[in-house]
Amino acid sequence: MSLRYFALLSCLLLRPTGTAAAPVDTELHRVDWQVVVSGLDHPWSLAFLPDGRLLITERVGRLRLVEADGRLHPKPIAGLPPIHPYGQGGLLDVALPPDFARSRRVYFSFAERGPRGHGTAVAFGVLRGHRLENVRVIFRQRPKTAETRHFGSRLVFDRQGHLFITLGDRGNRSSAQDLRRHAGSLIRIDDGGIPPDNPLVGRSDAQPEIWSYGHRNMQGAALHPLTGKLWIHEHGPQGGDELNIPEAGKNYGWPVITYGREYFTDLPIGEGTRKPGMAQPIHYWERSIAPSGMTFYTGDRFPRWRGDLFIGSLKFRLLVRLHLDDDRVVHEERMLADRLGRIRDVRQGPDGLIYLLTDADDGKLVRLLPAQ
Repeated sequence: MSLRYFALLSCLLLRPTGTAAAPVDTELHRVDWQVVVSGLDHPWSLAFLPDGRLLITERVGRLRLVEADGRLHPKPIAGLPPIHPYGQGGLLDVALPPDFARSRRVYFSFAERGPRGHGTAVAFGVLRGHRLENVRVIFRQRPKTAETRHFGSRLVFDRQGHLFITLGDRGNRSSAQDLRRHAGSLIRIDDGGIPPDNPLVGRSDAQPEIWSYGHRNMQGAALHPLTGKLWIHEHGPQGGDELNIPEAGKNYGWPVITYGREYFTDLPIGEGTRKPGMAQPIHYWERSIAPSGMTFYTGDRFPRWRGDLFIGSLKFRLLVRLHLDDDRVVHEERMLADRLGRIRDVRQGPDGLIYLLTDADDGKLVRLLPAQ
């Protein structure tokens, strides 16, 4: 499908519900922002359909459809499995596979309830009309726990069609170092189940779906547009949010090493910030921004941002721009502070604009566009 077709669709897609705000000056561009859809209940993720429509998850367990003319469909999409909002969990990420035009599959992650608690699960369904059909769960975090925190979860397909699933440690720190547990790890699966080249395949003491481990709570993931490598970020405790390029079989240290500190007491956690055999982040924040959502910008509407990495901040209610030199962060800009609220997701649209979801009872879909 051509970029021109996408551009034409974007003229119809997501007509704003209100007027643009006053332009905002950033370091490289002057931007407007517009509220496209409001009245969302803690939206978590969005995905653009090739026909100009858009899917949005609400943490309470609803998958919403935004029509090509910008109207929010009044009824949620039917056919989802039982989803029980629990603590920080609920309906989380939504992603389309590379073959969506043929398969019509929609993948989503959610908090699944079982006899021993809750855990992150991933399923897909075939989108037909306004419902998902033939829904099948393809991954279940083992074991489930009673903790209410740190479900992750982002879904990213790589260029070979593997599906990466980010998980949190579920509030149990030691789980991130226990290869018998999925919690605190990055998962890699495919349609056939477990790829045979996963790093822990064949080990009796490890879950074979694990790609990397020692993670605290990953809520952002994106493929680098040039290298095709997966980048992720994760929440630290009090400080120590990390940006990583997770490699097969590597241990990223949590909770043995971290740049964060204990809540309330400010005491160190674990054994320090470095240890042989444990990977270092490519970037970290000494003061937590509480990152969520992430996208590399590759469009033409903001040419001086091309190649930069954009991350939402829940804590500081702003958007972070990271300028990169290969795999190094060389500059950070913070923009839109306290103008939109807690930014939960960040996506580049097919029209080359940046779309944001705000995490609130009256959550919003907002787009950034160049100021006239």
